[in-house]
Amino acid sequence: MRTGRTRERRGATLLEAVVAVTLLAVVGLSGLALARSAQDLIGEAERSESGMADASNFLNSVSLWSREELDQRLGEREQGNWRLEITRSTPELYVVTLRDSLGASTVIRTALFRAARNDATR
Repeated sequence: MRTGRTRERRGATLLEAVVAVTLLAVVGLSGLALARSAQDLIGEAERSESGMADASNFLNSVSLWSREELDQRLGEREQGNWRLEITRSTPELYVVTLRDSLGASTVIRTALFRAARNDATR
């Protein structure tokens, strides 16, 4: 009789070990999937940050354009990886909008003031 109980106990122990290994495998694979997902999100955030820095640098150069240069570029056009739109809301205020290449979402927008020139001061 002892051998029967011993076999039952060994079988139960083996079953417990299989369940434990299976649980460890599931937890381990879940951990790997989570780490991979986090790595992908970090890469996406870095690309997004890089794109925002590029857009900001481009907008910095646009902010140096004169009134005449802004007037020449009124409207919307492709500009590198973006769609650049320049509108004039008042005679002295220009709104510059940088959108993604599809024009679907605004990346950055600012307003630029350029004083009107008086013909008498020339």
